[in-house]
Amino acid sequence: MDSSATIIAFLIGTAINTWVMAYGARSLLDARFPLFRTLVAGAVGQAVASPIIGALIGDLRADREPVALTWLACLGFACALLVSMTILVLWEAFVPTGTVPSPLHWFGAVRSRIARTRRYRRISFIFLRHGLGPYLRGRARPSARTARSFTHALEQGGVVFVKLGQVLSTRRDVLPPEFVRELGRLQDCAAPVPWPQIERVLHEELGDTRDVFASFDRAPLAAASIAQVHRATLRSGEEVVVKIQRPGVRAVVERDLDIVGRLARTLHERAGWARSFGVVDLADGFATALREELDFRVEARNMASVAATARNGDVVVPRPHDDLCTSRVLVMQRLDGVALSKAGTRVDSAGLDRTALARTLLDTVLRQIVLDGVFHADPHPGNILLLDDGRLGLIDFGSVGRLDTELRGCLQRMLIALNRGDAVAVTDAFLEVVARPDELDEQALARALGAFMARHLGPGTSPDMAMFTDLFRLVARFDLAVPAEIAAVFRALATLEGGLSELAPGFAIVTEAHTFGESYLRERLRPGSLREAANDELLSLLPMLRRLPRRLDRITAAAEAGRLSVNVRLFADESDRRTVTGLLQQVLLTILAATAGVMAVMLLGLRDGPAMTRDVTLFQFFGYCGLVICSVLSLRVLAVIFRR
Repeated sequence: MDSSATIIAFLIGTAINTWVMAYGARSLLDARFPLFRTLVAGAVGQAVASPIIGALIGDLRADREPVALTWLACLGFACALLVSMTILVLWEAFVPTGTVPSPLHWFGAVRSRIARTRRYRRISFIFLRHGLGPYLRGRARPSARTARSFTHALEQGGVVFVKLGQVLSTRRDVLPPEFVRELGRLQDCAAPVPWPQIERVLHEELGDTRDVFASFDRAPLAAASIAQVHRATLRSGEEVVVKIQRPGVRAVVERDLDIVGRLARTLHERAGWARSFGVVDLADGFATALREELDFRVEARNMASVAATARNGDVVVPRPHDDLCTSRVLVMQRLDGVALSKAGTRVDSAGLDRTALARTLLDTVLRQIVLDGVFHADPHPGNILLLDDGRLGLIDFGSVGRLDTELRGCLQRMLIALNRGDAVAVTDAFLEVVARPDELDEQALARALGAFMARHLGPGTSPDMAMFTDLFRLVARFDLAVPAEIAAVFRALATLEGGLSELAPGFAIVTEAHTFGESYLRERLRPGSLREAANDELLSLLPMLRRLPRRLDRITAAAEAGRLSVNVRLFADESDRRTVTGLLQQVLLTILAATAGVMAVMLLGLRDGPAMTRDVTLFQFFGYCGLVICSVLSLRVLAVIFRR
């Protein structure tokens, strides 16, 4: 019993000492470290504490000097604490926090890591089998053959890689034309999920479906890689369409998105052409958009936002049933019609004007972009319906673009400048839209934009989609970065072109967009519109105008009395104060550490003075303490430097 109690007491004492060392080291460094490495540093400090204290005390126990014994024991404890701090700082220097997951995380993620590794190996094998190894290692430049191989590899990679290819096919600003052409052939087709699995998802999300639906068609209307769509009838008798997410697709998407991110970072590090294309930003934007598509509640909100901007009933947006929409199930109004990709001769047999329908669809999308700032970002022919009553309908709002007021204003100013043929105004508006580099020759850019406008928008010209290719080349030539929101606009227009060409062959989308710009300009220049704009500006300026006379009177009175002064508050921003304070603290700590080190060396060099023990004088003891203080302050400065 005595030995067991001794062991338990020893273990408790060791645990307490380890915690004290770990807490003390982290507190003195004034930084947070992962729990695992903090405990390891504390354990090492606790392990070396006894040998250090024993070496310092030596034979002093026999001399029965309690005061000297206490002070030397404190010095030994401080040295052990210094060892813990040194371990934390060196660990942070060689293995920064976040570069390697904590071992506590390894045990919980081992299964997912094994699955991800298998999937990563399979994807890598697919890419290597299509001869893309040299390009992944940055040893070759892309070519037309590379584009074909890359497209086939993405097609075999599965849902995420097919969607990635579809998104990349619209990025003419970063990809060569041969890649855009090949990737545009990708189709998102999938085998339908068996009904028992779909029924299980419905039960998990909505409960007993018999309480919600009067009837439910088990045969899907359409099946895609993320979800499939079924017809149904609510208890109220309303006919609806139910979109159900495929079981387990979220885990597959997250795993593949991780692989896409790793591949993008690898290409960024190894291939110069990938860095110039900005593959990491492309992968991040794609991952964000795809994760939004996995939450059908986001799609329901998108649907409501786009429907709220509808100005007429020529293009219909289905209404979602918010009370029945969850993250994996979306219930919406059913639109009776056929997809534009399957309409065929139905348009002619119904006596509909193809050009008028195409113009209506383009006008709707352009108004969503330029005026409302909320637009369908993926209007391909499968997402556009020709309704039984001759109108058009938009479906699948998983991908919706949004432009804030500032970006819309920039696009509007650019549109007005293009109609005026003002190259300087176009340049100013263009630079407000794109992210400009630090060094930019604005005069050369203005001349290039002027030449671009003369080539594609001058008298006698017939603008076509080739102007977008030239525009993207101009963007790449001046190292301009297109924001993701504007890239979504180009993606929507490029995707819409396919549907418009299918609906009305020969439809000139650029010419019609130019006509839309002229009509929008006429709307802006109407007396009523000008009066409304003037009223809005006046209302925003009215509070300032009301305060202006009083402020002018105060300024003139102060100037007349000789009391006019200007107060400037330096570092008024909290972040500026924190930055300056942190720098001053680091400088002060460095100075104190150097001072303590110099004083410690000087004290250690003194041979005379009061004797503390047979071998150590009081001045030397103070010198050792000074070295400890110098080391603590230096390690605190290094901890801040090494932490990212």
